[in-house]
Amino acid sequence: MLGFVPPLPQQPGRPPSSGHMIVCGDDALARRLAVELRFIYGERVTLLLPPGRDANSPETPLTQRGRAAALFGRMSAAMNRAGNGSGTTGGNGTTGGNGDTNAGVEAVRIMEAPEPSDDVLEEAGIDRAAALALVYDDDERNIRAALTARRLNPRLRLVIRLYNRKLGQHLEELLDQAAAVAMPGIDPALLDASTTVLSDADTAAPALAATALTGSSKVIQAEGLLLRAAERPPPGPGERADPGLCTLALLSSTTNDPAGAEGSDSSGDEAPLLLPDERAVAETTGRGTVVLEAISRADPARPATRMGGRGAPLAQIFSRRLRWSALGFALAAVALVIASLLTTKDTALHSAYLTVLDLLGMNDPAEGAPPARQIIQILSGIAGLLLLPLLIAAVLEAFGTLRTASSLRRPPRGLGGHVVLLGLGKIGTRVLVRLRELDIPVVVVEEDPEARGIPLARSLHVPTVIGDVTQEGVLEAAKVYRARALLALTSIDTTNLEAALYARSVKPDLRVALRLYDDEFATAVYRTLRTAHPQALTRSRSVSHLAAPSFAVAMMGRQILGAVPVERKVMLFAALEVAGHPQLEGHTVEQAFRSGAWRVLAIDATPPADRNPDLAALPPFDPEGDATPPPSGLVWDLHPGYVLRAQDRVVIAATRRGLAELLRRQRSAVPGR
Repeated sequence: MLGFVPPLPQQPGRPPSSGHMIVCGDDALARRLAVELRFIYGERVTLLLPPGRDANSPETPLTQRGRAAALFGRMSAAMNRAGNGSGTTGGNGTTGGNGDTNAGVEAVRIMEAPEPSDDVLEEAGIDRAAALALVYDDDERNIRAALTARRLNPRLRLVIRLYNRKLGQHLEELLDQAAAVAMPGIDPALLDASTTVLSDADTAAPALAATALTGSSKVIQAEGLLLRAAERPPPGPGERADPGLCTLALLSSTTNDPAGAEGSDSSGDEAPLLLPDERAVAETTGRGTVVLEAISRADPARPATRMGGRGAPLAQIFSRRLRWSALGFALAAVALVIASLLTTKDTALHSAYLTVLDLLGMNDPAEGAPPARQIIQILSGIAGLLLLPLLIAAVLEAFGTLRTASSLRRPPRGLGGHVVLLGLGKIGTRVLVRLRELDIPVVVVEEDPEARGIPLARSLHVPTVIGDVTQEGVLEAAKVYRARALLALTSIDTTNLEAALYARSVKPDLRVALRLYDDEFATAVYRTLRTAHPQALTRSRSVSHLAAPSFAVAMMGRQILGAVPVERKVMLFAALEVAGHPQLEGHTVEQAFRSGAWRVLAIDATPPADRNPDLAALPPFDPEGDATPPPSGLVWDLHPGYVLRAQDRVVIAATRRGLAELLRRQRSAVPGR
């Protein structure tokens, strides 16, 4: 049976309007995405949830529908506090938002159904929808629903959440081909945006991994170029912050306030300032900055960093003690060969041959030989007695290594300066890969021995502790008292918090990053930990909050090159066509800059017919021929007086609201959009 909360004040049976968007999911990402589309982009949204309780939060009494309504209510209140818009709140907690104050404005329409079947999607208005997001936690369910949706509406823009990267690439090609068959002569640019496969784990993993590093940077890739956004500490008295290539953000003003909250959309004047102008940067004191630090070329010919190795190295098969013993025996044998060579005046080859025979006990007694030769034979026999236990130890150690090659490693003695990673689900597994790519030592703690990331940890030889992190002794086994950072990434907020509190009691200055769903809860946790341990770094991150902007922009048919978290805000890097954007077309780069909203960073100088439709992909080239990739068409050192033309494609940095405003103005400027 279908159930839905009707949009207020619409009548319960009224169908959704044409051009609306549908979001189908079963966890926090679906709710965050609906919030993003409704309250940031002003789109009409239908949210399809499974009935009953939230499987990811079994301790909460809220139903799926109630939890979504509560989230919408909190978002509306935050927007009103921030002064960015007003909204009307209905009895079910949903609001109009985004400045829609008229009584007739519809809110998010919430439906409940076990599966996105044909009947359910038709009830949601799939035939009139502009875009559909399938963000269930189950890849198979998303694929099945995507095939159904493409059959019901070939013109539909699909955004699909998949963890499996290779499968996602094949599915995207398949669904695009289906759209091309159903719509002959479709514009290739529209076809490229008709199906987008994203992974919330891949989107959030770099930001989560970066929290474990001091002075870490976020990397965005565009047409084979790497943009590095680096976080820099506040300048000292009398100093001026280095702007790098350009200043992307000013961090919150609570740097020296132990009770200050990490800046978010509801932090008011204390929040981080995204895309400030030069005057704001010059007048600001005591704030850290995020700057565009460098632009370098990606090297597609460089092989990926090996994290597991092809087979077991010698150092992992034999212990250090055994290797030192073998070295000592080899030196003793060399010394005996030299002594024989000097005393017997024999050839070097014959002296070595006789010494080896003596060591193995295979030579005849040196009766009648000179005394020096007899002494050397006796010493060789004694050394040969040491060879037997050495060979036995080598065989036993090699057998033990091969026997345990398929088992999990324990944290070695003396380990220090590592990162303790809690949880090996989808997110934890991607973060583990990211940390190993950066050559950062990691110790994993996982309660479930059959967790998704356990085979990966085994293949990478990552030390792993199996146990409940809330139990005594588990974090000690992970050597948390010697660690540089703790990443608590389990799916349960209370488990992450308990682990962080206990780790802080063991090592007060430990760098801690927690994965927390609820924003208000995260703020309270941050302030408490910051007050108790003012010298330590504490961060709270929400995976759905990091990933939702990329999914939302993909539903709008635009390409996101990356999302950079700035405390609890998100800054987006996007590729846009200048045509149809009145704030860009015909303006200079300096005039097009909007402080706190968007900034033009680069222009694609490649002719439109030769452009790569996917700027995030590396340009193809033959590594066996010319090892130098083709030059990028992106121009970064822009003159402020350059006039943006309609045929230009630009790379911009934008806030979520700024990008939404650009897209809304484009729709109003171009008829039919």
